[in-house]
Amino acid sequence: MARKTIQAAGGIVVRGGARPRIAVVQRSKDERWVLPRGKLERGENPARGARREVVEETGHRVKVHEFLGAIIYRARGRPKVVQFWRMQAYERPSRDIMKDIVAVEWLPLAAAVRRLSYPLEKLFLRHVGRRMLKRRRRKTARRKTARHKTARHKTTRRRKTASRRRAR
Repeated sequence: MARKTIQAAGGIVVRGGARPRIAVVQRSKDERWVLPRGKLERGENPARGARREVVEETGHRVKVHEFLGAIIYRARGRPKVVQFWRMQAYERPSRDIMKDIVAVEWLPLAAAVRRLSYPLEKLFLRHVGRRMLKRRRRKTARRKTARHKTARHKTTRRRKTASRRRAR
């Protein structure tokens, strides 16, 4: 008989502006560095479970963004699926971290990949982290361009209105 799959969820949690930092946590049970994640409660929505686990393990409230992917491995002889979402952390912690976590570190992508203890998580973060940060930079650049265009449009409109008044 096949053993039931363990369902878990977590986040690639980003904080900061121009130089984003990614959260990695150190577990107390084995002192390994991992991405913030944990088992889902029975019937729990995976995105909500991911948010709950991240808040418990990092102490930061987060905004959940897009789904990034999943990793699958065996844990105690059972298959385990961990789904990850991109999350943006609020600057200041909102609560203490749970007792199962010894430390939380906020590191640049390359340092976060090096700090992780498991090769599968390193590979996952390296792959999705690059894409995620590139997309984030593109979105920020588009927002700046849109603001610039809006400001330019307002200035042009003011000039046209002023010249119409003078023409009367």
